[in-house]
Formats: sequence, structure tokens, C-alpha cells
Amino acid sequence: MRRRDFIKGIFWSTSGWPVATHAQQRVTPVVGFLNAESARGYARPLAAFLKGLRETGYEDGRNVTIEYRWAEGHNDRLPAMAADLVSRRVAVIAATTTPAALAAKAATATIPIVFESATDPVRAGLVNSLSRPGGNVTGVTQTNAEVAPKLLQLLHEILPAARVMGLLVNPTDPALADSQTKDFLVAAQTLGVELHILKASSEGDLDAAFTELSQLRAGALVISTDPFFTSRSEQLATLAARNAMAAAYKGRDFAAAGGLLGYGTDIAETFRLAGVYTARILKGEKVADLPVQQATKVELIINMKTAKALGINFPVTLLGRADEVIE
Repeated sequence: MRRRDFIKGIFWSTSGWPVATHAQQRVTPVVGFLNAESARGYARPLAAFLKGLRETGYEDGRNVTIEYRWAEGHNDRLPAMAADLVSRRVAVIAATTTPAALAAKAATATIPIVFESATDPVRAGLVNSLSRPGGNVTGVTQTNAEVAPKLLQLLHEILPAARVMGLLVNPTDPALADSQTKDFLVAAQTLGVELHILKASSEGDLDAAFTELSQLRAGALVISTDPFFTSRSEQLATLAARNAMAAAYKGRDFAAAGGLLGYGTDIAETFRLAGVYTARILKGEKVADLPVQQATKVELIINMKTAKALGINFPVTLLGRADEVIE
């Protein structure tokens, strides 16, 4: 063999090595995590989301990387944050509040989106239907949108003499606020309760809302479902106690923080399911094959310590229906 042919053979036989080696390297997928609130206010739900990932074979920092984007209560920041995640070509966007999900959907029609939503995703325009979501969006929805007016009924059952109550909504998410306001007003009319709508989207607004409740001589406050309020369960419970106000909000966290009662889906469970869906998409499952999951377990949590401080005697029948009574 001539020397030139020998060298050429060596070149062609070795030139493929770097390509083959590169092909064997695993590229770590990136998940974009988008939320309208703060990490501090969503510590327990976030831990549940990561648990869902682990249950399905993925762990942040080991075989998946998570890019976190927290809007800190500023919904107007969400479109730019969603666009940034799209530009980074993340594998999946986990949009874990309704405003975040809407921003993600507006930003991309190709990257899979897994939402966690407290409202009806069909009514919000996230999906075409629960069983056949269509497009690039699926996720998990809480039942709070359907059971929220039940909070008003529970307060009325506890305080039958209270004819004036307040409803706290977040005006920065008008679609959710308007929808819930309509549902609560219908429930209030049925119960014969005069319901006043209070608005809050900042720390100062919360203080002002409780001042207004006092001026109205309201007997109780029901807090509408919203990420802004979810991330401030402790603050709301503290304000309610300071103002001697019987207040109710969804889920366990509010009651555990000192609120009178919590009723609704455990948000930690819906976040865990969203983590599972995110992992399944990373493994190759198609969004079109994943129907929207709807949490079915609803919990009633009663804080008896708060009830005693307010001089409230719970009906025995209601105590018997409670999933947990905090003494």
C-alpha cells in the first residue's frame, strides 16, 4: 500500500470518532418552571412538584435542569418570562398558575406546556376540552373553581346571623376574579347574604380590605381562589386574627396558619401530578395523549383554636364532616 493511501485510510477511519462520541453523550433536558408568585409562598407545592418528577424518574440537577421564573405577584412580567423560556428552547414549560399558563400558551404553540390551574381550563381558554385538550397544552386542574362558593355556605352555616360578608378578589387576574365573583354572588343571593366585593393585589391592599370589612360591619370574609392569596396564606390568617374576622380560604395551608377554616383541593397534590405529567412528556409521551387531570379529593380543615378565640361554636354535624380539626 502506498504511504499516501495508508494516511488517507487512517484519516477517514478516525474522523468519525468525535461525532460518535458526541452522539453518545446525553443532553440534559431543561424544564422551564413559570409561576406568577414567589418561591417563598409556594415552598410546599414546589416540593410536591419535584416529588412528582422524582417518582417518574427525574431529579433536578441529576438528569434534568429546571429554569425557574417567579413573577413575584406581577402578572405583567409573565409574557416576557415565558418568551425567555421559549428562546432557551426548554423541553417543557411547567406553568403552575393560571396567569402563567396563559402567558406560556401565548408564547409558544410547539413547546409542550403542563399547567396547574385553580380555574376551569376550558373556560380560561387553555384547552379545548378536558379529555382532548388539543394543541401543546395539558395539565392538572383543581376543583376549587367548582367548590369555591361552598366556602360561603360553610361560613353561613357557622354564622347564620351574619347577614353581611366580604369577598376578596385579585383584580390583576380579571378573568378569574370576574368568574368567581359571579359564582359567589349567585350563592350569596341563594343564602340571603349581602356580599361586598373587596379587591387586593398588594400588601397595602390587604390591610385596606380588612379596614373596609370593619367599616361594613361584616360578619365574615371568604377569600376567592387566586395565586396571590395562596402565597400569602399566613399573612391573611394573621390579618384575620388581628381583626377578629371569621375567614375561609381554600385548602389546608390557610387553616393551618390560623385561618378559621379551609375547604378545597390540596394544592400539593395537584403540583405533584403536574410534576408527573412533566416527567412523562420528558420521557417522550405526547401532550395530545395526556388528558387534563382533575383533582377529585376535597378537604375540610377546621381550626378550633381560632374558633374559640372568635367565640364560634361549630355545629357537631359540621365537625363530623371535617377531614381535620386543628386544636
